[in-house]
Amino acid sequence: MPDTPFDLEGIEMHWCPGCGNFSAMKIMKETLMELGIRPKDFVLVSGIGQAGKFPHFMKSQSYNGLHGRYLSAALGVKAANPELHVIAVSGDGCTYSEGGNHFLHTIRYNPDIVNIAHNNMVYGLTKGQASPTSQLGFKTKVQVFGVINEPFNAVAVAIALNASFVARAFVGDIDQTKEILKKAINHKGYAFIDLLCPCVTFNRINTFQWYKENSHYIEKSHNPFDQELAMKLALDTNKFALGVLYLNLDKKTYEENVRIYDNDKRPLYQRDLDKNKLSDLLDTFR
Repeated sequence: MPDTPFDLEGIEMHWCPGCGNFSAMKIMKETLMELGIRPKDFVLVSGIGQAGKFPHFMKSQSYNGLHGRYLSAALGVKAANPELHVIAVSGDGCTYSEGGNHFLHTIRYNPDIVNIAHNNMVYGLTKGQASPTSQLGFKTKVQVFGVINEPFNAVAVAIALNASFVARAFVGDIDQTKEILKKAINHKGYAFIDLLCPCVTFNRINTFQWYKENSHYIEKSHNPFDQELAMKLALDTNKFALGVLYLNLDKKTYEENVRIYDNDKRPLYQRDLDKNKLSDLLDTFR
């Protein structure tokens, strides 16, 4: 990796050689650097899993949340200080299984954050069980006869819930993924990226080569404001569509809807605490 302001010295990487997370981290560091975002300007919120180790390996303000609960923490960070860029990162297990309900309702709340879900179609940290996105028939030491459940289509779900930004990217295409991430960071509202990120140890089926052969970039003429067209692309799982599939710019962000910044743009930590009001509020619970 090139030297960036986000590099940490003297750390021991816990990823397997060839893991897609190396490319994902390179993409994130270079994108932030090219956008002029400094470590102090953003907060990296993570869940549990190999993708959730991002805060361990790059310089930033960070918060490592509970398994499946990282999105609620990211929402809270942004609500408390909207001046910060907030990027929430975890895997397909943490985001779509343990955190499935948080994923759904974060879309509804529409906080101004970027959510990157590393999708390797397997539980990598816990040694290879099927994840919500594992394909039918995929065999593991637990699913010895193959996966019997329909894979969770997070992109289709996000589009169905009218998310404000829905994209899919592939870590094997660094330049294209950087452009998608830049668009997500510059977007106002919840920006979701389903990031195809191979696990080279516990998933020998969905490899870098497999993703390359089973994905395609959407046409430049694609209209991302057409929800029906975006859904059609999302539902085609024979060839995964890459790029920004759907945009909805009509939704207010969570921070705008709660109206705590209508008359005062200062982050909450810069405001004086009115102890009398706090005391009155606590009294209502007695």
